[in-house]
Amino acid sequence: MARQRTKDSLAEFQRRLLEWFHVNRRDLPWRRTRDAYRVWISEIMLQQTRAAAVLPYYRRFLRAFPRLRALARAREERVLKAWSGLGYYSRARNLLRAARIIQSRHGSRFPRSVGEALALPGVGAYTARAVLSIAYGEPLAVLDGNVARVIARREAIEGDLSAPARWKELQALADRWLDAGSPGDWNQAMMELGATVCTPRQPRCGACPVREGCKALRLGLADRLPERRAKSAPVRVRVAAAVLLDGVGRTLLVRSPAKATAQNESRPEGLGPIFSRLWHFPAVVSTADSRTDLERHLSAELLLDGAARWQAISAIRHAITFRDVTIEPWLIHVEELASGAGKIVALEAAGRMAISSASRKIAAAALARLGGE
Repeated sequence: MARQRTKDSLAEFQRRLLEWFHVNRRDLPWRRTRDAYRVWISEIMLQQTRAAAVLPYYRRFLRAFPRLRALARAREERVLKAWSGLGYYSRARNLLRAARIIQSRHGSRFPRSVGEALALPGVGAYTARAVLSIAYGEPLAVLDGNVARVIARREAIEGDLSAPARWKELQALADRWLDAGSPGDWNQAMMELGATVCTPRQPRCGACPVREGCKALRLGLADRLPERRAKSAPVRVRVAAAVLLDGVGRTLLVRSPAKATAQNESRPEGLGPIFSRLWHFPAVVSTADSRTDLERHLSAELLLDGAARWQAISAIRHAITFRDVTIEPWLIHVEELASGAGKIVALEAAGRMAISSASRKIAAAALARLGGE
């Protein structure tokens, strides 16, 4: 009898949540399709990014690459330009790599098996389950931060949810709660509840369609669960950047080499996370005087004549993940830019290229400095 009551309770929980979702779900373009390609693009874009921020990029990206074949055949530079401004550019690079694999190995269709999906670059357990459940109706439950929070509150689960053993427990509960008849809608309903009602702070318990049975609400713990992890102190990085300018308003952009080094890749104190391995202004991590550090860098890398005229630009603050970055740009007037050292473009056009937001800030600050002369 107890088992039957548990089964009835789960069925009622599923019914209420799905009914609520069908009435209250946000009208998002990726919810109007079951096309696996479009669902996949949306899920990659939504990683670490709010839905409202993704909307214009999703539309722009699909205008540029409406089908998987179009993406698979594209040059990386064009893909990065379509992605430009969304950040975390490794996602775009992995999309391109995965699209080419799908085209060559899977007949240009996103694979239907979890194993084949997980073998694609940039596709983890959550993304594989989300795409397969939404696009193909596979009975797979997703687990992300929103879903984990809903489960933790409903079951009054304490501790660090990201701990491997705890995450495994949460996945088991997500699997148990899954409505196998509507897995795509169910997964989206759980995520929607976490994103709009069962929010990290000040959850709207009065508006929750499944508040009956929520142990955290009954115990008065809804505001305390999940337990918040202590944030690490941000890594402070100081960068000196050179906006080289010739007599006709052109500047030089360079690109970090693909091989990882302390200066250009993933280490917290490196440049890689700041400029995302995209075209950027010549720059160096500065530990002392920014001009001195930059002069040494430019002399070694570009053989820049020390007689060039330098103008300081106001420092720029830039935050990325756990880094607190201070960029100290310099406007450097030169007679001639070093051809072959990088890409020579008009300074005014630099901001329209596939560059990181940090580089856009530098370009804007340089143009403002010139405009103030």
